[in-house]
Amino acid sequence: MERFLTVIRNKYFLAGLAFLVWMCFFDRYDFGTQYAYQQEKGKLENEKTFYESEIERMEKSIKDAQHNPSEIQRIARERYKMKKDNEDIFVVKEIEPTEE
Repeated sequence: MERFLTVIRNKYFLAGLAFLVWMCFFDRYDFGTQYAYQQEKGKLENEKTFYESEIERMEKSIKDAQHNPSEIQRIARERYKMKKDNEDIFVVKEIEPTEE
């Protein structure tokens, strides 16, 4: 017990312990801040993979639209409601049921 008390009363031990506590809980880069940074990093990496896949999909659709006539026709019919002279177009919209 006496050895334990002498170690605790040692000024270097106290200074080291105070430094350790300060760095872990009160410093600018404490554990809580590091955890928040890691969470944000994970979210940003997920967004990066999502946008990379979206870029690949858009590049593929652009390439298809430039070189494939049936793709151009499909886009014109779906987006711009274009039709041939002898065709009729029916636009079907889904109506969400209202809760009463």
